[in-house]
Parts: sequence; structure tokens; C-alpha cells
Amino acid sequence: MKQIKTLLIAALLMLGANQTVNAQAKTAHVDVSEIMTKMPAVLDGQKQLDKLSGTYDAEYKKMVEEYQGKLKKYEAEAATVTEAINGERSKEVQDMQKRIVDYRDNAQKELQQKESDIMKPLMEKVRASIQKIGKAKGFQYIVDGSSLLLADGPNLTADVKKDLGF
Repeated sequence: MKQIKTLLIAALLMLGANQTVNAQAKTAHVDVSEIMTKMPAVLDGQKQLDKLSGTYDAEYKKMVEEYQGKLKKYEAEAATVTEAINGERSKEVQDMQKRIVDYRDNAQKELQQKESDIMKPLMEKVRASIQKIGKAKGFQYIVDGSSLLLADGPNLTADVKKDLGF
């Protein structure tokens, strides 16, 4: 009876140990930020964004310089013109301020939208590649290694880069 009890306990322990081994998920990591910063399509997209940003910055600077020039001119002439003209000029300056602020806000929105339009498909492409590589190698979980404190396991970054063609 005692031997049967011992065998039963041993069998349960073996079964439990086997379940523990089977319960461990196969995981790997990928450094997504490294992939995104070195991906040629991302670099091309960044060049497009920089060019567009430069265009917006130049136009914004031109508008501000025009505003400052008119402001100086109007302040210098304020004492020599009528109150009605000063009121008109004040309204004109306020309208210019509003246009400048609106332009800046719209430029920022357009840049953000353009960045989203460029990066979203690229990020989806990277995600698809990670999934493809992970499934092919039998991994159940793949985590972003750029934020891990300890990344002691298979690193699929090079495999993903190769799959993406760089």
C-alpha cells in the first residue's frame, strides 16, 4: 500500500513537471526601433517629411517677418495717422497674427498626418515580417527588445531585417 502511494505521488510529480515544461511558452525578442531607424523606406519617408517641414518653416518665417515689418512700420507711424487708420491697422495686425497661428497649426497637423501616412504601412510591414519569422521559427510570443531590461533569448532582429531586404 505504501509503495502504491509512493508510486502515485511520483507519477503525479512527473506529470506536474512535464506540464510545467510544456506550459513554458517559446519566446523571442526583436528590436523594432533599430529596424525602423535603419529601414531604407523609413529613411526615405523621413527625408520627405524633412523637406515638407522645411517648406512650411520657410513660409512661416516669411509670414512672421512680414508681420514684424508691418508692426514696426505701423508703430512708427501711429502718432502721425488718424485714430481710424490706427484702428484699421490694429485689426490688420490681429488678422495677420491669426493667419500665422492658423498656418502653424495646420502645418503641424499636415506634418503629423503625412508622418502617419508614411509610417503606418511601414510599421505594418515590419509587424507582418515579425509574425512571419516568428511563426516559421515556432515562437509563440515575440516582444520588443528595445524596452526589455533583460533580453536573454533568441533575437530575431537580424532575421526580420533580412526578410525586409536590408
